Amino acid sequence: MKSMPKLAAGLATAIALITAGQAHSAPQSDSKGFIEDSKFSLLNRNFYFNRDFRDADPDDQSYREEWAHGIMAFYESGFTQGTVGVGVDAYGFLGLKLDSGRGRSGTGLLPIDEDDRARDDYAHAGGALKLRVASTVLKYGEMQTTAPVFATADSRLLPETATGMLLTSEDIPNALIEAGHFTAYNYRNSTNSRDELLVDVGEADRLGNSISFVGGKYDFSDALSGSLYASSFEETWRQYYANLNYTLVLNDSQALNFDGNYYRTRDTGDASFGEIDNQSYSMAAEYSFGAHALTFAYQKINGDTSFDYVGGDSIFLANAASISDFKGANETSYQLRYDINFAAYGLPGLKASARYIRGDNVDGTDADAAGAYAGLQGADGKHWERGFDVRYTVQSGPAKDLSLRLRQATHRANDDQAEGDVNEVRFIAEYPLDLI
Repeated sequence: MKSMPKLAAGLATAIALITAGQAHSAPQSDSKGFIEDSKFSLLNRNFYFNRDFRDADPDDQSYREEWAHGIMAFYESGFTQGTVGVGVDAYGFLGLKLDSGRGRSGTGLLPIDEDDRARDDYAHAGGALKLRVASTVLKYGEMQTTAPVFATADSRLLPETATGMLLTSEDIPNALIEAGHFTAYNYRNSTNSRDELLVDVGEADRLGNSISFVGGKYDFSDALSGSLYASSFEETWRQYYANLNYTLVLNDSQALNFDGNYYRTRDTGDASFGEIDNQSYSMAAEYSFGAHALTFAYQKINGDTSFDYVGGDSIFLANAASISDFKGANETSYQLRYDINFAAYGLPGLKASARYIRGDNVDGTDADAAGAYAGLQGADGKHWERGFDVRYTVQSGPAKDLSLRLRQATHRANDDQAEGDVNEVRFIAEYPLDLI
């Protein structure tokens, strides 16, 4: 598959032409220099995580529990002066085991050695070269990504990264345009920057060697924004994404927000994961009033395979939750969520949320028998998940910006849904430091 790289190259040329004619946005001309605009920060993350598999078979591991500490250093240089600015981004990650055991490993916080024991420590470092013309930046190397069709995750101790190139441009007013081509991955508990690209669901002997995408976001007004993306996973699928987000302000203390997401996925090339014809969408409505917010979301998967994606967090559907994403073949799901900000009651920095999601009509029995999704789900899958989240961020003093977060989730499912009965608890403490 070479069409998406060609498309990305074409977009790069188009952006260069646009940039040449733009006078309103020119950060490169404001550059103070490679060192002068540099930023260096540290993030300490302390992470406790347990998962209790309530319906595990007698011979399977039924409980996982680990505690670890991560130290993440990020360096972002400025850009050299001139028409074309040159800079680098670099990072160094260190993970330290605080508590684990042979019978409790496997939470994803720490890498596992040959005898199923968590390693005492692990580390990973990398970076990217970057070039800037006006407000268009080209990066090549290892980096985190946030596109809805290819987003690396940061849900465990250390962030995931991907290797490739990424072009972003903000030269068009109110718009962000980006294109990328990535060929390798670094998992959340790995030190290898040349891991295969990460796929969430599909079980296949062969993974595509690259993913390419192009797309962007446009703000039509302060209230309305939209996004469009297209991606190609080599010899596997083409995926398209669209989003609309609208906020209606009712008065000083009340507002309505509407958010719609749509994915279209179809097999392509050699179709190494088998036949795929999937449409997945979600619609969410949030009513905020004072310190409170109520959200109702509806999500639907149309297709005989689960909605699948490359990258650890490349799902922007409303019902993607802690344990399940509610994206099984033909699944319908509903969510009710409540959020509260205690600042209105004299406790700034304290927030909490609770949600309940229920899904049914999961039927994966018509998936391609020779494909990557055959046999993963039965004919009448049902499940639900509830979750609670409490987080506090210190507002002032020596510990300013220290955050403490407690998350608990419970998931229950029948055999046809296949994700099982799981209880989990996460406690995360983070302390960021901006050193430069």
